Amino acid sequence: MKNTYNLRSIAAKAISQVLDQGQSLSTVLPGLHKNIADKDRSLLQELCFGTLRVLPQLEWCLQQLMAKPLTGKQRTLHYLLMVGLYQLIHMRIPAHAVLAETVEGAVALKRPQLKGLINGVLRTFQRQQEELLQRLENNENRFLHPSWLLKRIKLAYPQQWQQIIEANNQRPPMWLRVNRQHHTRDEYLALLKDVEIEAFPHPLYGDAIRLATPCAVGHLPGFEQGWVTVQDASAQGSVDLLDPQNGETILDLCCAPGGKTTHILEAAPKAHLLAVDVDKQRLVRVHENLQRLGLHAEVKQGDGREPHIWAVDKVFDKILLDAPCSATGVIRRHPDIKWLRRDSDINELAALQAEILEAIWPILKPQGVMVYATCSILPEENSQQIAAFLERHPDAKLVETGDKAHPGRQNLPHAEEGDGFYYAKLIKS
Repeated sequence: MKNTYNLRSIAAKAISQVLDQGQSLSTVLPGLHKNIADKDRSLLQELCFGTLRVLPQLEWCLQQLMAKPLTGKQRTLHYLLMVGLYQLIHMRIPAHAVLAETVEGAVALKRPQLKGLINGVLRTFQRQQEELLQRLENNENRFLHPSWLLKRIKLAYPQQWQQIIEANNQRPPMWLRVNRQHHTRDEYLALLKDVEIEAFPHPLYGDAIRLATPCAVGHLPGFEQGWVTVQDASAQGSVDLLDPQNGETILDLCCAPGGKTTHILEAAPKAHLLAVDVDKQRLVRVHENLQRLGLHAEVKQGDGREPHIWAVDKVFDKILLDAPCSATGVIRRHPDIKWLRRDSDINELAALQAEILEAIWPILKPQGVMVYATCSILPEENSQQIAAFLERHPDAKLVETGDKAHPGRQNLPHAEEGDGFYYAKLIKS
């Protein structure tokens, strides 16, 4: 039976919601999945994520091919053209199928009079593709990042900025976290070998395994039984650093969607864990993750700046603060971050992080441990933030990583490594 929907027009609408309304793809896509067949979901995801990954390339090509861009009520057609170009440049779908489906997208978007325009632009691109892509090689658009972010990355990493940009533009590797309540990592690697899934252990993080090729979770041994969770290696590193123990009272702050919450409990199932997040909607995911793994935590909605409301009189042996941040370390997983963030966000986020740090330091016990973590690569949110905190708090001592000028550990995204991530471990003297 033929589908009654046009996937390219749905992708164009999703991209419009990101670029024109400032919504993230992870918010937009679940709603759209309800209206399409299961078999089409991965293609829709590829069209959306892929188009946003290489947006400047597509935008530049359209500028060369059209006298003026489509605006106003026709803006979604502009994104439909981008989806068409993305398929022609980056996907293996036969060109005739790309043209037919993308042109039909104009009908689905109730603009049948623009079918000719869509067809004409895509055919002109086919003729000029080689020349256009060659010209793009001498243009800053080839880096596929907004100029403000490119500038910040160059400034922070004068030697490594090109590797960072390159890693950001790749598809991410698939990392698993082995649930040590069920198996050791070596045992689970053996189970993967039995089903012919090639995998590699992480050299630093004890529960982390990288798959040679990403696969559907249904193919993973015991996924439904909670033997394993999909989680990036760098995200796992923050719990390794926290080193939770049974019997400890632990706070997981800014906990949603619950990956680190469940990791803490797999490592220390008899810890007393309070998981707090400001976003009520995202706490639903925390409950789902706890349920899938058969784990229990006290979960509360609350603002990190107001612990007196949700912690009441509690003090904690350990605190994991996964601080709100620019998410510039996870761009390869969420390419829409490049277009949702603004330069001005960085100082605002750094100010918010500082407020949360100040608010929660008093609820950490003497000799208690706090791990501050972000999925950012920008020093303002990371080493500079913690250096300033150490200046303000003589009772805070840096443990293990970095020095006073550059405290903490900064992971950068890498093809065979985890995402960009920062950690600082502090002890209260």
